[in-house]
Amino acid sequence: MTVLHVPHWETLDATVPGVNKQRNQDWRSAEGNGSAECPLILAVADGHGSARHARSELGARFAVDLFAAHAREFAALAGADGPDGSRSLSWLMHYARNVMPRRMVAAWRRKALGHWQRQHEQEPDERRAAEPTDEQKLLLYGATLIGAVLTPQLFAAWQLGDGELTVVGHDDDVCLPLAPAEADLGDETESLCSREAWRLVRVHWAPIVAPDRTPRFVALSTDGLSKSFASDEGFIQFMAGVDTRLTEEGVEAVRAVLPDWLATAAQHSGDDTTLAAARRPVPGTGPAAGEPQTTERRP
Repeated sequence: MTVLHVPHWETLDATVPGVNKQRNQDWRSAEGNGSAECPLILAVADGHGSARHARSELGARFAVDLFAAHAREFAALAGADGPDGSRSLSWLMHYARNVMPRRMVAAWRRKALGHWQRQHEQEPDERRAAEPTDEQKLLLYGATLIGAVLTPQLFAAWQLGDGELTVVGHDDDVCLPLAPAEADLGDETESLCSREAWRLVRVHWAPIVAPDRTPRFVALSTDGLSKSFASDEGFIQFMAGVDTRLTEEGVEAVRAVLPDWLATAAQHSGDDTTLAAARRPVPGTGPAAGEPQTTERRP
């Protein structure tokens, strides 16, 4: 029997604060190599950062940490037998689209409310105001979230709010599979602190039919990156350029310059800018010149 070699993924991630921002409200994580034993898990979260969301940097960290934990559980379910034998793709798809969003949002709410309660109990009695509702407490921690899981058999991703999931396929096609049908207006976005937030989660579901048809590059980024471009086409060109540099120069070279690229984007968007990505190694790589395409910046 021939055993197909499944190349392991290499990860890279970085974050930079927005111009004149006192605190970076973003958080991110990149772990694993995409094997059955060590699934690839990527996540980025963007805290809203305004006065009414005064603890949103914590909300973003809670979101990423909790997603990673739930993603590990999901990957284990995808790779293990259930009580009646192997779990079908339809069972896993139902779990990804319905169960996991409910569980993630519920866990985030518990984490945020628990943190609020501990902080409240530490305040002197004379400083305690009338206790707000749970929804008012959760506003303090508001954040968006994008997360992805990849195993040899399955690629799934979830998004709540703004930011981008970028995928470069084995055929060089670049797509944004979780882009909303309509762009958010102004600074408004769906959030973990929204009512029934689990209903707002968008899901990308893509079983892998063969190792050579696995996506080549997967990147999650907060909207500080995409907002630095004047158009979606400019953003897509940039991400395609990152993929090209990874192919031609390798992950270590791109890791070294990624913070500078994000810092340039943050200067244009004014927002915290974060990227967590992974690339399948491709044989026959070599040196290249020039940075990814960065035209069409906003003035």
